[in-house]
Amino acid sequence: MHRRKLEELNLLDDFLMFTLVNHPKFGEKFSKKLLKIILGKDFKKLKVVPQKVYYGSDTDKHGARLDVYLEEELDGEEYHESATICDIEPEQKDNEEKVEALPRRVRFYHSKIDIGSLESGADYRALKDVIVIMIMPFDPFGYNRMVYTIQNRCIEKPDMSYDDGARTIFLYTNGTEGHPTKELGELLYYMKDSRMQNARNETLKEIHEMVECVKRDSEVSLAYMRMMKREEEIAMEAARKERIKAEAELTETKTELTETKTELTETKTELTETKTELTETKTELTETKTELTETKMELTETKAELSDTKKKVAELEAENLRLKQMFEGK
Repeated sequence: MHRRKLEELNLLDDFLMFTLVNHPKFGEKFSKKLLKIILGKDFKKLKVVPQKVYYGSDTDKHGARLDVYLEEELDGEEYHESATICDIEPEQKDNEEKVEALPRRVRFYHSKIDIGSLESGADYRALKDVIVIMIMPFDPFGYNRMVYTIQNRCIEKPDMSYDDGARTIFLYTNGTEGHPTKELGELLYYMKDSRMQNARNETLKEIHEMVECVKRDSEVSLAYMRMMKREEEIAMEAARKERIKAEAELTETKTELTETKTELTETKTELTETKTELTETKTELTETKTELTETKMELTETKAELSDTKKKVAELEAENLRLKQMFEGK
């Protein structure tokens, strides 16, 4: 596994995004600029909760860890409005199973956020608007669009108003179709390659200064080293478990092979014994055939002798009759 240096990370990398959003000096400022470009909305005050965890309702239920959880905080004058919760998820793993599961994964995130944002006994109208934003360097749906915005609607009457406060935005950093703002396209390009030459507007230059400050922070560097070490340990432990599993499977396979060889040897022995019995049976059959042939020859000879005897008896009877007639004639 290639170990990337901290200065090589881009905003699409979980660690850099997590660290920047969580930074005590830059976190809220960065988050506001990010959401301003993506949503075109100014947020006066944001509560930043990096990697918010929702545990399962029971030990056998699935939980969720949200990478960047941003909750709008409204003052007294705005309290009648619905506050917005934004979950930003940089995603770089594009294997087929994960891409296919994205819509259901986002649905699960929405449900977890909804449950956690509505107090017991509160009116459903108090449920906050939720926007899940997935940012990725691969096309999740194959239409080469930079922006895919997903909202619930009535199938029978698509133009009917149906505002449940839930929205999902998929941002494809390499997409070219559609009509996104120039600022959004520049942001996404910068996020996948966060170097100074890609900070093409004033907002991105401000963001890049924050990125560079964070990368130079000794505490961040130490945290990154610890994370890399932890990931290496996790990878080593996973490799060790995989090796143990492979060795166990190999031992089991060898045992099965030995048993198969033993069965094969026994089968060969039985086959040899069967062949020997067959040879003996053939020999007995040959001897029986020989005896039968000899018996047939003896029978033929006996028949010939019997035929000769009958002829002699006939001749004697004829001679006896002749003599009797001669005797009676005298």
